[in-house]
Amino acid sequence: MAPKLNFEKQLARLEEIVARLEEEQTDLDASVKLFEEGVLLSKELSQKLETVKFKVEELKKKGAEMLTEPFDTDLAENTDGE
Repeated sequence: MAPKLNFEKQLARLEEIVARLEEEQTDLDASVKLFEEGVLLSKELSQKLETVKFKVEELKKKGAEMLTEPFDTDLAENTDGE
């Protein structure tokens, strides 16, 4: 079993597949295999992008929550010894 490729390598492979499919000299059997591989890569890449998008949205929400929390003035006064 081949090791999983990272996003950039998968994208480069997908671009290579598209270029080969566009070549007129690629025979039908090879084209079908390339197309199947391309579809699988496309699905994996889309899933990775959705996962990253979800993580970014969660980080934005957490960041916004951290920014909108009121400053605790009682805590600040206690650390100054007052």
